[in-house]
Amino acid sequence: MDDRSVTLRRMTEAEYRSATEEREAETVAELARLMPEELARERAREGTARFLPKGLATAGHHLVVAENATGEAVGTAWIGPDPRAGAGASTSAWLYHLRVRPGLRRRGYGAAILAAAERLVAEEGMTDLALNVFGGNEAAIALYRRSGYGVSSMYLSKTVRP
Repeated sequence: MDDRSVTLRRMTEAEYRSATEEREAETVAELARLMPEELARERAREGTARFLPKGLATAGHHLVVAENATGEAVGTAWIGPDPRAGAGASTSAWLYHLRVRPGLRRRGYGAAILAAAERLVAEEGMTDLALNVFGGNEAAIALYRRSGYGVSSMYLSKTVRP
């Protein structure tokens, strides 16, 4: 895997709409394993409305495009306040979403976007960056572990049938 560096810039409205559609579709695909697809779609939309009530203009949230050295958009990230903490009371930020363009995966861009997100929150005085990852997303889990992230809690489930 190559060591890539990226710069982060604010998304445009069009990029925000596209990133939101992609993120919600990915969320629906994951949640549909656990619930009916329509309910999964509703939950994905509710999550966006809850955490980004003003869309791109939601205070405290960074919706960014990651660009490589040639200016090519290689991925996106959404970084904001830690949803587990009270308003303004936390020194922890939250990585809501990180996405590398499909044709550019496994080239080091995920690690580069994550490192850039860490720099961003550190520059804002935050001391921690936390996140959730679906248990079946082995590639993401491996990325986060390689980057020094550890498990702070674990939610397990099993489908049982009568």
